[in-house]
Amino acid sequence: MLRKRLLQYIEESNGSVALFPQEKEFAVKNGLLDADKVGARESGSRFEEAYIERCEKETEELIAQESFLFLNQPITYLKKHKNEFVFLELGWFDVIGVEAVSIEVDDVFGTYDAMLGLKLQKKYRSQIEDYLENVLNGQTSYDLLFNGEDGLWDLNITLNDLPDFHEGLTMLATYELIYDFLFHLLQKVDEA
Repeated sequence: MLRKRLLQYIEESNGSVALFPQEKEFAVKNGLLDADKVGARESGSRFEEAYIERCEKETEELIAQESFLFLNQPITYLKKHKNEFVFLELGWFDVIGVEAVSIEVDDVFGTYDAMLGLKLQKKYRSQIEDYLENVLNGQTSYDLLFNGEDGLWDLNITLNDLPDFHEGLTMLATYELIYDFLFHLLQKVDEA
């Protein structure tokens, strides 16, 4: 899946493609491009063109549309504003088969949660579950449900169980961690 989506992205770039280090390494390793035909992008700029909203949890109403600068807020912002969630859409999410990612603080447990729809076929359930259980250190801190109506997986992850997550992160660093986590998930599905 990742191979197919990244190849599509490369083909749509009409020959002049600039990839972030993670995508470049994957593309070269999998023979999608020659290393000398790939431009490099700054790794910190992936989210600069993201569409970001702060929304009310209970009603899902828009509180405010935010700029990239909002992602410099510490993740603890969500603990101080428990009634809010952050919704983020990004063009690069197409490469990993995700439409958008929302993060919030769980009202009951006080954990940080990420919610997203993952565009993978139903037949990949065991690969997805294996990856989640291995990366989350055997914790069952996720919900995975196939939504036949939309043809995607509804995936909720407790971010606290990701190996590199901690409350000292910014929202940008948290979204980068989520992107990396999902990129590796798709990589594992490709390898299976």
